[in-house]
Amino acid sequence: MFSPKYILVKWAILGGGLTGVTLARLLKEKGHEVTVLEKEPKIGGLCKSEVRNGFTFDCGGSHIIFSRDTDVLAFMQNALAENQEFRNRNTKIFYKGQYVKYPFENGLYALPKEDLFFCINEYVKNLVAVEKGEVTEPKSFKDWIYYTFGKGIAECYLVPYNEKIWNYPTDKMSKHWMDGRVPRPPVEDIIKSAIGIETEGYTHQAVFSYPIDGGIEALIHAIAKPIADSIKTNYTVTSVVNTGDGWAVSNGKETILADRIISTLPLQTLLPMLNVPAPIKEACDALRYNSIACISVGFKGTLPDISWMYVPEEQWGAFNRLSFPSNFSSKVAPEGCSAVLAEITYNEGDDISKMNDEEIIIHTVDGLVRMGIIPSADDVVHTAVDHFKFAYVVYDLDYLKNIKIVREYLEGALGIDLVGRFSEFEYINMDGCIRSAMNFVEKNTCE
Repeated sequence: MFSPKYILVKWAILGGGLTGVTLARLLKEKGHEVTVLEKEPKIGGLCKSEVRNGFTFDCGGSHIIFSRDTDVLAFMQNALAENQEFRNRNTKIFYKGQYVKYPFENGLYALPKEDLFFCINEYVKNLVAVEKGEVTEPKSFKDWIYYTFGKGIAECYLVPYNEKIWNYPTDKMSKHWMDGRVPRPPVEDIIKSAIGIETEGYTHQAVFSYPIDGGIEALIHAIAKPIADSIKTNYTVTSVVNTGDGWAVSNGKETILADRIISTLPLQTLLPMLNVPAPIKEACDALRYNSIACISVGFKGTLPDISWMYVPEEQWGAFNRLSFPSNFSSKVAPEGCSAVLAEITYNEGDDISKMNDEEIIIHTVDGLVRMGIIPSADDVVHTAVDHFKFAYVVYDLDYLKNIKIVREYLEGALGIDLVGRFSEFEYINMDGCIRSAMNFVEKNTCE
């Protein structure tokens, strides 16, 4: 008769992505026994990379290494050590067939004259109206865009781009997540931009690094190296049970007995492992998110010296962002070839979800050729499509209500610790995930 195997640890960490391996490393450095449980054959989560036909592509979307947080930046750079190259950021927006400097409000001088006047005139009119108290406080994300940037910048770029990436109407999105995240651009910078004087936005991104070999997944393995023996891959958790004095986490064959449990999994993945009341499940089901299709394109030829590019207009294709990995590292593409990674966000039931991978590739390559990014479809020597169900948290108008219900139950009633992008259900980047892990370990351990 089958007898399950038991393993005793202090901490069980569900999920072996960036957050999970960072938590494990930091906890292990504090002297704690940890086990990371990852259902896939290898760790990485959204930070997975694949080498195919001599090209290295990040499967879960483009990732680079930068941060305002000096401790987090040092952590990432120290982990990679010599396996990284540094680049100056050169980011563009593809607008009406032209390369416009990013962020949009810093590149107004490149716009057609009518659009330039529309943006600067509406920005000044709106600024005056706001200062006079003639504009009501924003209630939605769309309101916030108009309130902060004016009608011109909103309608030329910010609304169409955000509705493309979020795949959701901006007037049905909450504005809470933008409060304090993006400041109102100084009027001096807007005027300078309009007349062609160089200004910079997001200066913390001015220089970034990227692994020379291995894609962004190299960072995950570098972080995980000291705790490799504490990671279990191919471990699909089927049940999470509170034993009264700890937790039993099982895949049906092996059970991990842990004093505490940290989930870095999407809430929608975690809840089926638990027996939760109907109102909790309903609130979780109501939380919105986007899936992503990442289209890797390798071609013979060269690229302009651009780091990545935002594409707000639908006429070029469904992709919202293009990145150019062969401009990040000298070893991610064969000699004489270049690499483009296109990202499309989608949801089950929409047009993209109904396309097969070959159709998505044809659609993407056609757009890249028409944009002039690649010379022709005949020059393409490699393509691939990778899908991730959970890519972006979408803050709809009911988000704050629903996430409060779910987190109060999981963290409060059950005592499950939630850390990371889809476990906290917050739109945080790589550096935010690492900061969340650092804060958690600092709060929950002592020397």
